[in-house]
Amino acid sequence: MPAKPRLGQNFLNDTQAIERIASSLGDLTGRMVVEIGPGAGAMTSALVSRAAHVIAVELDPGLAAHLRGEFAAEKLTVHQRDVLSFDFAAAASEAGQPLLVIGNLPYYITSQILLKLFAAGVRGTVARAVLMMQREVADRVAAAPGGRDYGVLSATTQMNARVETLFTLPPAAFSPPPDVFSTVLRLEFAPRFEELCVDAAGFDTFLKASFAQKRKTLANNLRSAAYSPQELQAVWPAQIPPQARAETVALEPMAQLYRALTGINKA
Repeated sequence: MPAKPRLGQNFLNDTQAIERIASSLGDLTGRMVVEIGPGAGAMTSALVSRAAHVIAVELDPGLAAHLRGEFAAEKLTVHQRDVLSFDFAAAASEAGQPLLVIGNLPYYITSQILLKLFAAGVRGTVARAVLMMQREVADRVAAAPGGRDYGVLSATTQMNARVETLFTLPPAAFSPPPDVFSTVLRLEFAPRFEELCVDAAGFDTFLKASFAQKRKTLANNLRSAAYSPQELQAVWPAQIPPQARAETVALEPMAQLYRALTGINKA
């Protein structure tokens, strides 16, 4: 099946990498797996031999038809749709357990797919995901506070999941070869909102405001988000330097600051 670059299609053709990625998802016995962007079905073949059932979410109608013709219906269900419209909760309810997810994410919607998976993780409908993405994006997802790659995507991801960088693949592992290297990450969904005593929607908004302008300090970004200097000074945690930028602050003190500011705003 020919790839369509406009859809971000680069088909993985390295058989060792395919086996390694499928194995990274863990024991699939009795499990339902959702594969995002299965393409021509190379990874799908490795999954249907391991899992109880695979749901392939494929936007391309030609590839969706190809997959239906390649695999038995009792092992594979194909949803010809954009993954952003896929109902993970309904699939998990049908499976009677949280889902496992695997996929090679197109660069242009990687962040949107991650946010959808985080929402599913908060609801307990997704347990684990093994995802391949552009190396530069994976570096941002897995970055620790204080590094140049740490930002709102890092913080948001790490509020929702434990992230493990597995390995990186060269362009030659794909057909056609992309212009970038691709990194495989494993995400164990373990939302930290309850642990850190913050509400998911409010804290997500707070993180976006905190990282709004990278060159600004955290305090200046929050002032731009309508927190007054007096509010900030009254509750500023001792472990956050006054001139700190958001990318240097760990999630725990960030949550402490949010809780204190929320208390002030409710008073």
